Amino acid sequence: MDIKVAESAGFCFGVKRAVDVVYDELDKGGIIYTYGSIIHNETVVEELGKRGVRVIESPEELNEMPKGTIVIRSHGVPKETLDKLASCGHNIIDATCPFVKKIHTIASKYADRHIIIIGDGNHPEVIGIIGWCASKSYTVIENIEDAQRLNIPRDTKICIVAQTTFNYDRFQELVEIISKKGYDILVFNTICNATQSRQTEARMLARQSDAMIVIGGKESSNTRKLYDICKKECENTYFIQKPEDLDMSLFKPFWKVGITAGASTPHKIIEEVLTIMTEKSFEQLLQEENVLNISNGDIVEGIVLDVKDDEIILNIGYKSEGIIPKSEYSNNPNLDLKSAVKPGDKMTAKILKVNDGEGQVMLTYKRLAAERANKRLEEAYNNQEILTAEVASVLNGGLSVIVDEARVFIPASLVSDTYEKDLSKYAGQKISFVITEFNPKKRRIIGDRRRLIVAEKEAQKKELFERIQVGMTVEGTVKNITDFGVFIDLGGADGLLHISEMSWGRVENPKKIFKVGDKVKAFIKDIQGEKIALSLKFEDQNPWLNAEEKYAAGSVVTGRVARMTDFGAFIELEPGIDALLHVSQISKEHVDKPSSVLSIGQEITAKVVEFNKEEKKISLSIKAMEAKPEETGAEEEPAENTATEDITEPAGETGEKTDEK
Repeated sequence: MDIKVAESAGFCFGVKRAVDVVYDELDKGGIIYTYGSIIHNETVVEELGKRGVRVIESPEELNEMPKGTIVIRSHGVPKETLDKLASCGHNIIDATCPFVKKIHTIASKYADRHIIIIGDGNHPEVIGIIGWCASKSYTVIENIEDAQRLNIPRDTKICIVAQTTFNYDRFQELVEIISKKGYDILVFNTICNATQSRQTEARMLARQSDAMIVIGGKESSNTRKLYDICKKECENTYFIQKPEDLDMSLFKPFWKVGITAGASTPHKIIEEVLTIMTEKSFEQLLQEENVLNISNGDIVEGIVLDVKDDEIILNIGYKSEGIIPKSEYSNNPNLDLKSAVKPGDKMTAKILKVNDGEGQVMLTYKRLAAERANKRLEEAYNNQEILTAEVASVLNGGLSVIVDEARVFIPASLVSDTYEKDLSKYAGQKISFVITEFNPKKRRIIGDRRRLIVAEKEAQKKELFERIQVGMTVEGTVKNITDFGVFIDLGGADGLLHISEMSWGRVENPKKIFKVGDKVKAFIKDIQGEKIALSLKFEDQNPWLNAEEKYAAGSVVTGRVARMTDFGAFIELEPGIDALLHVSQISKEHVDKPSSVLSIGQEITAKVVEFNKEEKKISLSIKAMEAKPEETGAEEEPAENTATEDITEPAGETGEKTDEK
């Protein structure tokens, strides 16, 4: 195994300086305090604690404690905290990293600018920097979303600094986003040189390695950033705090292993990890294991050594390697093995042949998975459990779905509750179903999706009829359009909107008003069993409500010829209100029938000679408008036959229904 340790791994200058200060003070004797953990490394903190170093988190804790020496850690503290500590009567040693001190100076100097701190707002270093912002005007930005959300007045002057351990590439990216907003900006790259070097070296080492080990405390910000950088370059990256965390079995497949460590990691811990890695070589680890006795049909567990385009190579602890051909990994011929499996992955497989003729063990993954899946499907069949899986292929007679490498066939007749000629829309979709037939020996496992759809619709129907009542306004979707009306899906049942209920006026063709998929709000006019009658003729929109004022006797009105009979013409004054113009009232001259002088759609002006609200009848006369006062006298004679004649096609709502019949 080729092991390489990054040259910059371990303590940085500032951390080493702070830790050395504590050890020097311990050698002098006396009571030692550190303000916060001197370092984000549990091992070092525990060791110092055993030697009597106490950690305090606030100045108030010192009130009941004996006088001693307080060491300010390398992260630094807010100015107010430093002043409070100094007033407690203790000896103060400020071990703040010089690079952090530089940021404090910048934050204090530029009191006329809004300070933007790029870093982790919860990190003690950033909290300390905030405490040195003389203007008290600051913003902490950690990611792209924070930078994009920045919204302060455009005339604000800005000063940008960074947490010393922040990722340099991300810092540049965030500065660029802020710069595009048009502010007057001063930018100070305050990322520690050692941090930049450590991150760059870790990135290069990770690119060259099969696996990476990153050593450091879980609370260490710079160590977490190192891990993220290495993980991006090398999938097999492992984060450990101390040598005991190292699982050597993970490194059996790898030849090149890189090691780096955060700024808070002591060199002795790095050396211990290196010793473990070098003393136990890959060959020794194999010798320590008992060689397996295996036979066809056995289930074995192994670690992936390599993945090729057509096979996976496993270390199964046997004298020879195990091979899983692509055809024995999955039923999907388009699968990319290198995307599905990575070196270092643990896998369980079944032995097909102990010796495949070339001294290797032939394994299968998909058959083992299928056996497990069959057990799973059998349980689902017995319990009538609802399963969900992706449609693997669309066949002539139905759909094929795969549940953990076991195929389930859903016939076309069981795909939906309605006939679907084209099933291609289901390709790649996840669908739910139940197993209705299970016979793995005959490779016959049948799924049923239709049953679930029917059951769901029945539940929706029950819920709908429990909820609705006559007069209630409901919303639905147009499902089907006929000559006599529209069927609207109310979510569980369909309602019929009859052509006569679509408007207060006359509707000739529903297809001119509605199309499938339209959303419609209507009210329930009647419920008979499972039949729901809908209407759009809302009473508050009834044109007859104020017709008495608009069409009082003597009023002159304008309308359109809607239809004609031998005895007169029906004039639409507005949608829902028709009036009768009797043939005798069309002109002073004799008219045989209305069609000889009028045409459908023609606009006419006439006088209302009778208004009957109860029967919703209005009679008009053009002749009355032509008569001169001296001809009619003081009072006009009633229009001939308009009030007394038995009209078989009355105006308005009643007229509409009679005409249809």
